[in-house]
Parts: sequence; C-alpha cells; structure tokens
Amino acid sequence: MTKIDIISGFLGAGKTTFIKKLLQEAIKGEQVVLIENEFGQIGIDGGFLKDSGIEIREMNSGCICCSLVGDFGKSLEEVLTKYKPERVIIEPSGVGKLSDVMNAVRDVAKNLDVKLNSAVTIVDATKCKMYMKNFGEFFNNQIENAGTIVMSRTDVADSRKVLADVDLLREHNKDASIVTTPIDQLTGAQLLELIEKPDTMMEELLAQVKEEHAHHHHDHDGHCSCGCEDHDHEDHDHEEHEHHHHHDHDDECGCEDHDHEHHHHDHEEHEHHHHHDHDDACGCEDHDHEHHHDHDDECSCGCHDHEHHHHHADEVFSSWGLETIDAVNKDQLTAILEELAYGNEYGDILRAKGMLPGEKEGEWYYFDMVPEQYEIRTGAPDYTGKVCVIGANLKEDELKKAFGRNE
Repeated sequence: MTKIDIISGFLGAGKTTFIKKLLQEAIKGEQVVLIENEFGQIGIDGGFLKDSGIEIREMNSGCICCSLVGDFGKSLEEVLTKYKPERVIIEPSGVGKLSDVMNAVRDVAKNLDVKLNSAVTIVDATKCKMYMKNFGEFFNNQIENAGTIVMSRTDVADSRKVLADVDLLREHNKDASIVTTPIDQLTGAQLLELIEKPDTMMEELLAQVKEEHAHHHHDHDGHCSCGCEDHDHEDHDHEEHEHHHHHDHDDECGCEDHDHEHHHHDHEEHEHHHHHDHDDACGCEDHDHEHHHDHDDECSCGCHDHEHHHHHADEVFSSWGLETIDAVNKDQLTAILEELAYGNEYGDILRAKGMLPGEKEGEWYYFDMVPEQYEIRTGAPDYTGKVCVIGANLKEDELKKAFGRNE
C-alpha cells in the first residue's frame, strides 16, 4: 500500500524545508514520489529533489482549488501506476484548499491500493494572524483539515505572539498536534512519527485514571454475604483514611513511563520524590479521593441490584491541558509539582504529566505526578511544551498562572 502525505501551507511558509527534513532523515530508504502543484514554473527546489533521486511530477496548470481536482486525480493515478512508490508526498499550491486535495486522494484510493497517511499544514508564526484575517477561508481550510500543524519561524517570533497564534489555530482545529519547537531541534523521525500517529497523551492519562478508579470500586478484599445479585459496591477493608502512596520501595517510581510520544528521548537524569511515612501498605494506587466507605468486611443488606455510592469516573474527573513554548527552570517546576502532589491550590489532582523546555537550549524536562509522588527527567526537545492534568475541582486559572499562561 502506498502512503500519501500532503504537506500544505501558504507560499513561503516552509513546506520545502519540512519535506527536505523528512526525505533526508526519516524516509531516505523509501521509494518516494513528490508531486508539486505549482503556479507557473517549477519551484526553485526542484534541483535538490532531483539530485536526491526523487521523481517530480510537475503540474503547472494552475490552482488546485479551482476546477483542477479532476486533473490532479488523473495525474496522481498516473504517478501511482507508473512508479508504484512506497510513499507519495504532495505539496499543493500555497493558495489551494487542503480539503480539495484530500478529497482527490480519497477518490483515487477507491481504485488503487493507497491511503491518505497524513495531512500537514505549515504556518509561518510571524504571519499567522495576518493570513487568517486577509485570506480567510483559504487559510482556515488548511488549518481546519490538518492532522498536524507545524509552526515555522517560532525561533524568531515573539513568544507571546506564538502563543496567541496557537490559541487562534485552536479556534479552528482543537485536535491537531501543533508543533512549536523549531524543526531544526527535532529529528526527521520525530516529525514522521508525529504526523503518522496522533498525540494521545491526555486520552491515555484519562484512561489510566478511569481504570484505577474502577479498580478502587471493585477490588474487594472483604466478603459480601448479602446474597444479592448484580450489584456494585465499593469494599474497603482499610478504614476510612487517605492513601498517600507511601511505599518503602527503593527500586522504581510508580509514576507512569513515557508513552509513544516520548520513547525517543535519552533521559539523562531522574529525580524521584517519594515520601514514605506509613507502614501499612495500601493495596490501591495513588488515589485518596474515593475512600469514603466504612463497611469493612461484609455487606449484609439482603438487597438485590444495588450500588454503594458508586460514581462513574466521568462524573468525578475533569481534565485540563496546556500548550506552551515558555522555558521553565527546574526549581520552578519542582515547586509546581510539590503543590500538585501535596497541596490543593490547584484542586484535587490525580495525575499530571507533561514536557516543557528548560532554560538551557536543547534541554527539556519531562514529568509525571501522582498524589504525593512525582518524577522529573531530562531529555531531548519534543514538538511542543505540553501539560496534562486530571483531577476534581480543577482550578484552571491557577494552573494557567503556574505554567505561565496567565496573560
């Protein structure tokens, strides 16, 4: 099956720079065909691409957003039939509608063994607001249909402007991964993984919390002798007490490891903060929020089909996320995590996870936090600074201030 990647963006946004990085660092061994849909003459980068052994199909007949979707589809089928490539990269005209190109690819996929692998839009951070205002539908269409948005020139744009741009982009696309780290600080492999596999950190974190929440309600050490059927009750053979997750373990931190989005980081340092001050082990994990039941061993209610104060996770938890490019120092991050883990200034926090750029160029901090326990690691840059927090009664304004988004 041939993978088709669409790299869109207005003229001068940095599409070719992005494509070069993929070709040189991530898909060098693949048989790739690049399709350019240009106004007028072939782009100035044709020489580089031909030297790299990449076949170029020049379609200089005009703008894809006009009546050329049919012609484009015919040209694409011709390329696929002739070259049988492993991957096709399409670089549409800078003023074309991304949705038109995507629809053309889907039409071709009905007849040939191909799939739309990714849709990427490159946005110049210095011109985002202006383009959104001046070009309206054409610019916004590229934003709305992208699976990944790569912001270029974030290294020269004012950080407040970049963050304001991120907020504007989110108004048109709440789900896309938005790359704010300069791509010269990222590897081609990182970029390829990002465009092919969505960032699901928040979803995975929520799933973990919900699973553990369910575990709390159903993992009974005591015995129910009520004779009832089909009931859910929370049995707590430990008395009504808070679990501070104080384990006398010297080996491993119970914090979650990095998921797929982080496996490419070489972590140089680990800081584990575990506070161990009770001897009786809690059989559960890191929650102190739902231990409010005082039936210790047996339920003798004689009831049928009942629940003992069972709350669904969706009713209890909420999530909060933040994207940022602001650098943080380690002391600052440690203080925030201390409060998240032990205090209630930000609400009742069950999980926090994220990655943030450090003050030293090229060094990033990765952190995991569960109640009364957290970990900070250092690693290579990721695609953007990101924080995910899950808990109850979250104080979002305070969280924003803590992580520098209080403007």
